[in-house]
Order: sequence, then structure tokens, then C-alpha cells
Amino acid sequence: MLATLLRPDAGRARVAGRDVVAERRQVRRRISLTGQYAAVDEAQTGEENLRMMARLGGLSRSAARHRARDLLERFGLTEAARRRAGAYSGGMRRRLDLAAGLVGHPEVIFLDEPTTGLDPRSRQTLWDVVTDLAAAGTTVFLTTQYLEEADRLADRIALIDGGRLVAEGTAAELKRRVADHRLDLTLADRAAYDTVHRALGPRAVSVDPARLLIGVATDGSAGHVRVLLDEIDPERSAVERFTVHGATLDDVFLALTGRSRAEPGGEEGGSGGGNSRDRRDRRDRRDRRDRGLRGGEERAGV
Repeated sequence: MLATLLRPDAGRARVAGRDVVAERRQVRRRISLTGQYAAVDEAQTGEENLRMMARLGGLSRSAARHRARDLLERFGLTEAARRRAGAYSGGMRRRLDLAAGLVGHPEVIFLDEPTTGLDPRSRQTLWDVVTDLAAAGTTVFLTTQYLEEADRLADRIALIDGGRLVAEGTAAELKRRVADHRLDLTLADRAAYDTVHRALGPRAVSVDPARLLIGVATDGSAGHVRVLLDEIDPERSAVERFTVHGATLDDVFLALTGRSRAEPGGEEGGSGGGNSRDRRDRRDRRDRRDRGLRGGEERAGV
């Protein structure tokens, strides 16, 4: 809806200062959308893909050529410029896809789970690109199932559960709603785990029965940790070891929803779904919409 691909049933939204319904054409001139799957033409080279997008955006042949080369250099794809996109690695295709979304110098770019399925090196590269975009003044609206990614990249974060907004703020603000730190306790055996779990009740901010692990909120100070350990394990026999961590957005999600993202209805459990044909069909529809939003007809608001 924010990218104007769907019309909202109710409510109002503004993107780049424009109403997404009343000023749909103006919004489209100011934004770009990169979907969850790379929407590039695999039969064309990397350079040809970018030049095509530039021409669809109204640039002259000369300007399109220069813009394509600038983006290839910016995204570290110069050496692969004349290779077919179908021969690119997953990380390279994602970079090319993102570069295509920047051909028209958008004010706002929407990134739909840009690092899903990437290896750690490619994910780090995409993180660097997003950071550079934000530093250069581009507004990046990013959706992700990786809360550590949101923690690292986002100035402001919105947590959504079951289609509803459950919290919004900076990472620090959200974490303060739970605790500054978490004391993770590994219990000696199942009996000790059950006893401590019952004693803590709702104070247990995270649990992992398989690993006999329980997390409890703390301010992180040595004094408070000692007090908690004395309370939880006065006989010095139940706790096998402990560690203190800074609170994470996973802790926030668990505290606000009552479940981890991997449980049914959580962020991971609720995403995807359907058989492989359904997923391919959804991907194909997204790819067609992505190409349309970037193309000259949509850019011109026709």
C-alpha cells in the first residue's frame, strides 16, 4: 500500500510528503521498490539491465550508459558488468537488483527482506549498502524477519505481529520496555529447570527447555546479578553456569507477544507458507509488479 501497488481499505498514509491515494502518481515518481526476490532479466548482462532501467526512466542513451557504470562501480559489479545476470551469485543479483532500484535517484526506497537467503558475506555487503544509502540521505523502508538486522540498521523500528503493530520506536526505546540486560541461566538438570521456571513465573523473559536455559531481566550490574543468583539458587546447586547479555529485540518480541518468532503465529512461523508452486506464483507476481513500478510507464504516472 505504501508503494501504491494496493489501495488501502481505510486510513491514510503519506510517503515523501504525498498521499498514497490522492497523489499516487507523485508518490511513484519519488520511490523505488526492491522485492524479496531479485527482479532482473537473467538473459541480459548486469550493465544491460541497468541501462534498460535508466532508459525506461527517461534518460538519454548517453546518460543511461553513465548512470549504469556509476552504479556498477558503486555496488562492486564493474568486473561482472558484461556477464549475464543469470550467472551471478545470489548476493550479486541482490546488489544488481538494488542498483536497478536506484537508477532514478528515489527519495524513498522500499526493501522487502533484502538479505533473506544470502550467505553472511553477502548479507554484510547489503548491510553496508543500506547504511551508505541512509547516510547519503535516501530514506530506506526495510522489512526483515531478522530482528538483529533491524537492530543494526534501523533508526526506528516497528514490530508487527499477526498483521498488527505491537510496538514502535528506536531499538534502545524498545529494549527499555523489557530490560537493559538479560541474565541467562543454564540449569544443572531437568528437575532444577522445572523448579526455577516455576519460581520465576512471568519474570522469565526467555526459555529454552531443550537447552535447560532460562533468561531473567537484570540491570546488568554485578550487585543485581548476585542478588538474583542468591534468590534463584541459594544452595548453589541448580545453576550450572550463567551469562549476562544486553537485551535483544527478540526479547522485546517475546515480551510483547508471549511467543518467540519461530513459534506458530510468530514472525518466522507466520511467513512464507504454501507449496512450492504457490511460492513461485507469488514470486512471479511480485517480480512483475516490481518491474512495472520501476518502468517508464509507472515512473511517468500514466
